[in-house]
Amino acid sequence: MQKASPPADQPRNPLHGMTLEAIVCALEARYGWADLAQRIPVRCFTHDPSVKSSLKFLRKTPWAREKVEGLYLFMLREEKRMNRRAE
Repeated sequence: MQKASPPADQPRNPLHGMTLEAIVCALEARYGWADLAQRIPVRCFTHDPSVKSSLKFLRKTPWAREKVEGLYLFMLREEKRMNRRAE
């Protein structure tokens, strides 16, 4: 019986090691629920939003999760761009 190999390092993947909860919390902290609902118009962000309800919906809905992950990657690129300008 072979031992399971450890997961390969993914140094260039910004989503590697990030939980969905951490992503949702980071987006909510950056944009707030109202702006997040405008950027991704799904009910879990527009009506009585919370991290718990958002996680429940996003774990069941792959297309919405992809949008959230895409917005998170966009946010990271914007932050990187802003940091370069500030230097």
